[in-house]
Amino acid sequence: MAEANALIARATAHRRAGSYLLQAMIAAAHAEAPSFERTDWRQIVLLYDVLRRIEPSSVVALNRAAAVAMRDDPEVGLAEIDAVIATGDLRDYPYAHAARADLLRRLGRATAARASYERALSLTRQPAEQRFFRRRLEQLPK
Repeated sequence: MAEANALIARATAHRRAGSYLLQAMIAAAHAEAPSFERTDWRQIVLLYDVLRRIEPSSVVALNRAAAVAMRDDPEVGLAEIDAVIATGDLRDYPYAHAARADLLRRLGRATAARASYERALSLTRQPAEQRFFRRRLEQLPK
């Protein structure tokens, strides 16, 4: 982390933040958090705001929405994720449906969470991800 932080500091000294620098700063914010609960979600959302301006994409919007859910409330993040999915760009992106499912699970909406986890499962071909989504489905109340 010390080496990464030194590289980030050197890059930010040039006052021209590119997408790779912003992604590194987001990763550093996650890595430096003493715990998940003490992650600086406010800072991460701000970094995603800047990243979205210089590299607008549905994946950036999805990641930002997930961070908003952590900063504010799962319901707020869910609304943003639904808006991203509604554009159609991430209709077949398993991580969009997985993020949606996780927020629905946290909100206690098991039926909707199940549908989103099943959609994510149907879209991934990675065995580890399939196992994860199946475990999540098994953990949902019937």
